[in-house]
Amino acid sequence: MLLAANRNYRLLFTASAVSNLGDGISALAFPWLATLITRDPVMIALVAAATRLPWFLFAIPAGVITDRFNRQRLMVQADILRLILTCGVVGLILSGPALPLPDTAAQAQTLILGLCAAAFLLGSAEVIRDNAAQTALPSIVSKADLEAANGQMWSVEQIMGQFVGPPLAGLLIALAVPLPFAVDAVTFAIAAWCVWLIVMPPRKAVKMPDGFWPQLVEGIKWIYVHKLILRLAIMLGLLNMLNIIGLTVLVLFSQEVLGLGAAAHGLLLTAGAAGGVIGGLIAPRIVARIGADASVKIALLIFPLPYLVISVTSNPYVVAAALFVEMLAAILWNVVTVSLRQRTIPDELLGRVNSIYRFFGWGTMPIGALIGGVLVAVFEPDLGREAALRLPFLVGGLGAVVLFFYGLARLKLDR
Repeated sequence: MLLAANRNYRLLFTASAVSNLGDGISALAFPWLATLITRDPVMIALVAAATRLPWFLFAIPAGVITDRFNRQRLMVQADILRLILTCGVVGLILSGPALPLPDTAAQAQTLILGLCAAAFLLGSAEVIRDNAAQTALPSIVSKADLEAANGQMWSVEQIMGQFVGPPLAGLLIALAVPLPFAVDAVTFAIAAWCVWLIVMPPRKAVKMPDGFWPQLVEGIKWIYVHKLILRLAIMLGLLNMLNIIGLTVLVLFSQEVLGLGAAAHGLLLTAGAAGGVIGGLIAPRIVARIGADASVKIALLIFPLPYLVISVTSNPYVVAAALFVEMLAAILWNVVTVSLRQRTIPDELLGRVNSIYRFFGWGTMPIGALIGGVLVAVFEPDLGREAALRLPFLVGGLGAVVLFFYGLARLKLDR
């Protein structure tokens, strides 16, 4: 078994598990904290956008950094920075007024801006950390083991990030608002220590062009020539934008339409994690049986259904089932496309090309977050609050239908 036989992979796996537990805690704690400060959907969307904006601003330069510097040290330094920043969030909460704030509180805007700043800096560290981790994986496992390694990594990330993290955050925030952020800080410390213990094999010395821009252009030229990788990157960006449109308002939808508290909302998110866990376990087998091309197109066929279901239901169990199915399809897509990139892109270009890919794939998420909040704010006067909260999910479902037909026509992975 890969985990038992490969110490370096086991350490990276453990670091990912622990840091994703922290990410899962903050995934619920940040938006829930925002709702304790304000009920304005646009201001809540600003916090979500600030978390994802670094992928738009820094994903491409992060690739050059990843190829130029020691990837192991970058991961450790990023986790230490996230530890410090999360402690800063604890300080922000402790030094502020009692929560929840009344609707007329003058401090709301200041606190939201502080939360946005913390989210932005944490997201910036995440850009470096995640890009370095994904480019380091092919150095410590063989190419034949990439699907299995990625499947296991996606599974543990879902278990810790969405299956364990959100309900734990719900329980912690019910005890004390700062508590989930304090636990989050501890997870980053443990993750940094695990990565530090990895014995990374020496990288093959490759002559890179002199200067930041020539090195960046080298990565851009590679992805431009390899149209399939570029097409997958753009599609991922559109899929993530559609997903975040609904995800941004899910915390309000959960509270106001489904009638859930913090702990119950955390349990709702674990349904998606369960889909991710199952997806991570079965996706490599599905790909081996039917091929990469059919696997990706099945994922595209599934993507619209959960959004459309959520747009018309008020049953939390149905929403949970929809989140389960959506995440299962997402992991199937990820196992295929991440393994394809790691196998296809040369190691000396992996950081740069991977970062360009993730610029397209993740850079659209702050745009989606703002769209989600603005949709609710703009249409609430005419449609009413509940219908406006459903609208982002309807938009996401219809957009995913369009991408399914595009994928049928333009994607050919088995060649």
